Amino acid sequence: MKEESPVPTPVILGIDDLRPLPWTTRIAPSSDEGIKLLQEHRDRFIDELWLDHDLGGDDSILPVVTLMEEAAFNGRPFRIGTVFVHSANPIGAETVVRSLTRWDYQVRRATV
Repeated sequence: MKEESPVPTPVILGIDDLRPLPWTTRIAPSSDEGIKLLQEHRDRFIDELWLDHDLGGDDSILPVVTLMEEAAFNGRPFRIGTVFVHSANPIGAETVVRSLTRWDYQVRRATV
């Protein structure tokens, strides 16, 4: 009898300073930690990436977005199934959606 392979656990990452996002595999509360988190998963498929625009104080998701844009520009985009942008800042969220969509990431606005 053939042994079945275990189903891999989905990789769901979040970058958010306030929401706990309990369904995520890992969460980062700042853009610096979000960049480290993405770099740790550079060579893995990320099923979902949840992004909040405002990350407390003067911090925002934009450094993470820049990292993702640069990766795509250099021909090595991050392998992500869907990027979900959830933010109470509609202008910031729309900026993220437009920026990442331009580089062929699959992006959706979401509510948490």
